[in-house]
Amino acid sequence: MPRESGRHRTRERIAHIAARLMAEDGIEDHALAKRKAARQMGVADARQMPGNDEIDEALRTYRAIYRPENESELRALRQAALAMMRELAAFNPHLVGSVLNGSAGKYAAIQLQLFTDSTKSVEHYLLGQGIQFRGGEARLFAGDLPISAPVLSFDRDGDEFQLTVLTPRDLRLPLRMSAGGKPIDRAKPAVVEALLAQNPD
Repeated sequence: MPRESGRHRTRERIAHIAARLMAEDGIEDHALAKRKAARQMGVADARQMPGNDEIDEALRTYRAIYRPENESELRALRQAALAMMRELAAFNPHLVGSVLNGSAGKYAAIQLQLFTDSTKSVEHYLLGQGIQFRGGEARLFAGDLPISAPVLSFDRDGDEFQLTVLTPRDLRLPLRMSAGGKPIDRAKPAVVEALLAQNPD
């Protein structure tokens, strides 16, 4: 039992250090923050690593204590996300990531998943709006099956957007960031509207 208790405290400590690194250094990658935090503590045992949800919880706590202004920053990001989702309504947009779960910092990227049969139609729409985007790729998992999906990134009005383009069939799958990881939470525009309504200006 004492060993389990010590392991739990170590996980908790790594989560809080990782959260501080993400909040203060602008790190968006949970795995990178975990590795840096574990290195600071001299921990090499992967079994003592916290999950992403534990880090997100620690991050919310950290920002509530040390950066109370983060609430208004998060609201602004969600408003920008909702505006973009309305603009991209034809492609069935869903909000994912730190802006949805509340752990986002001021400069976090707004991550949207689009579900459409044609990536080209998204590209043509963006170009038609004068939006110059950068191409990339995301690796997701449906169960243990890896999925590669195009990512279109661009900046608008000081916000960074990352659009992951998936097929309508993918909407029925519990997509994960890693094999065996927990399903990615995603929200339709109506859910984002409800989040904003919970904390009106």
